[in-house]
Amino acid sequence: MTIARRPSSALTQFVVASRYMPVFIALGLLAAIAAIWVPPALGEPALRAVASGGAILAIAALGQMLVIMTAGIDLSTPGTITMAAVLMVGIGNQAGQPLGRAIFTALGVAALIGLVNGLLIGGLKLNALIVTLAVGQLVVGLVTRYSRGFPVQLPVPTPLSDWTNARWLGLSPVFWLGAALTLALILGFRYTTLGRRFQSVGANPVASQVVGLRVNLYQVAAYVVAAVLYAVAGILLAGQLKTPGVAAGQPYLLGPIAAVVIGGASLTGGLASSFATSVAAFFLTWLNQVMRVLGLSTAWQNVVFGAVIIAGMLVSGDRIIRIVERVLRERRRGRKPGEDTKLETSGSSRKGEPTS
Repeated sequence: MTIARRPSSALTQFVVASRYMPVFIALGLLAAIAAIWVPPALGEPALRAVASGGAILAIAALGQMLVIMTAGIDLSTPGTITMAAVLMVGIGNQAGQPLGRAIFTALGVAALIGLVNGLLIGGLKLNALIVTLAVGQLVVGLVTRYSRGFPVQLPVPTPLSDWTNARWLGLSPVFWLGAALTLALILGFRYTTLGRRFQSVGANPVASQVVGLRVNLYQVAAYVVAAVLYAVAGILLAGQLKTPGVAAGQPYLLGPIAAVVIGGASLTGGLASSFATSVAAFFLTWLNQVMRVLGLSTAWQNVVFGAVIIAGMLVSGDRIIRIVERVLRERRRGRKPGEDTKLETSGSSRKGEPTS
């Protein structure tokens, strides 16, 4: 009798972690390239800009990550970010309206947008790509109509812009808020029952439905929480821009999706890393900064950015896992003939003893 060997926990962890390695390799290569050809990109002003800008993209990417973990997609991100930014101007500058009311209004409207997306996708099972694109366009249209009620160059409330441009331990509070949200998701997925169930629903919705988990509810919740995170990113973006317009959220259509893909998330749902996703967001922001320092035109910046997204797809987490599993499987097959001969010799001399 042959006793099958279970893979060691260390090997299992390596296989799982291998899907997230490309983003860290890419970040290291970018740092090396910047050190050799673009030293100003490693200067303190540039890194501070990357820290705050990368944090905003990371927060939006974390929201997109939650949706992708349910095997969905969300194209309403730019509209939701624009909505939150414009509300900071429209409500925040009204007489007697405190900044807190503007923030809570933006978060509440974002939750409503996410709820509409979630109900149409998780409840009615409509196509996520079409639904979120349509909802995003609807939101942009309403925000454009709303923004006509106040001057275009009206700034956000001073307390918001002062807070986002302050320095805590040498970095913007925006960076620390992004780090806190990333840490909260890491701990939530690892140590809470709700987080583990959410991952299970994304990885295998059929099995989750069989064991009694309300798959539709988790899908709806993913879109709601994602939209709230988009609104947080929009509020922070408004504070940095000071005078955001109706095009404030346009750059955040592909960026969050690219960060999630480059961060190694499984596009079929379930597996994703909050930390790797945030690192990917900072990588993309820093890449953009390096291209600006090099003086590349907008056209070439778009070319490079698109090439990076394609490269991220080519080395996506699912493909990395398949390659690692294939290598390990071939290595096991290469050892089996010798092992089988030894087992047969041992079995002929000691019949009845189990072999491993």
